[in-house]
Amino acid sequence: MSTTGTGHRFGRVALMGPPNAGKSTVLNALLGQKVSIVTSKPQTTRSRIVGILSEPEAQVLFMDTPGLHHARNPMRGHLGKMMSQAAWDSMDAAQAVMLVLDADLYLRKPDFLERDLSPLRGALADDPRPQLLVVNKVDLFHDKSRMLPLLVRVQELFPRAEVFPVSALNKDGVEELKRLVISLMPEGDALFPEDQLSTSPMRFLAAEIVREKVFERLRQEVPYSTAVAVEAWEEDEERGQTVIHAVIYVARPSHKAMVIGRAGATIKEIGTEARRDIQALVGGKVHLELWVKVKENWAEDPSLLQDLGLGAEE
Repeated sequence: MSTTGTGHRFGRVALMGPPNAGKSTVLNALLGQKVSIVTSKPQTTRSRIVGILSEPEAQVLFMDTPGLHHARNPMRGHLGKMMSQAAWDSMDAAQAVMLVLDADLYLRKPDFLERDLSPLRGALADDPRPQLLVVNKVDLFHDKSRMLPLLVRVQELFPRAEVFPVSALNKDGVEELKRLVISLMPEGDALFPEDQLSTSPMRFLAAEIVREKVFERLRQEVPYSTAVAVEAWEEDEERGQTVIHAVIYVARPSHKAMVIGRAGATIKEIGTEARRDIQALVGGKVHLELWVKVKENWAEDPSLLQDLGLGAEE
């Protein structure tokens, strides 16, 4: 803890919870900008993404983590283990833990609640750190009284947590949540410049954007068998643009054909949508070139996973 006496606060918050609860959407809403990719598919987040919130009185590092689950995991083997470890390591490093739950899911399927939360419930039972339980997606309910049984039940499961209903999508309750998080942080100095949004390299964030578009365009198991790596990044000052060459790895030749699409239509759409978001990320023009390569069992290659940025990160 800082002893500067300035009153400035600094700390880390781990966003934990089941897959598809909206952790990445909550992170982006808290920051006011998109840092972590978001899709409708579970297990989109594969590694810890650290978003930096800088306010005059505080700096908070929000660690978005892969979902913890009991259901069948689409990401098995070495990658699945790395994803799970990234989540638990983030919680160990945090000054506060933020659990994010899907209100709609557990109102429709209340029996899933204790099953999905049992790993976190056990881990946090005797944990003295501040706990926030964010009940997300409340925008799906016109009659908010329907949520009361769920709010009561989650408070029973996590008696030390402060339960906080929000709609990350509509940003309802997000500002209040941000203020509460800041109040829970210990005193300390900022570690990063106030204009820095993430600890992840820009190349990694660009690769994540491409992967997001792959997830959105392809169905069933295909997105889970893909990975993206930026192989070249060049600032073309003469043309005033950033030139990016990225590779989409797939596990099977049939998946390569699906990513490319008929007459290259699918990969063209992926590139167009990714370029738009990367331009917003870098604040300038982008020329994006995409290739698709078959690399069987890439998810079991520890060295490639490290190259993809799926190893440990600050």
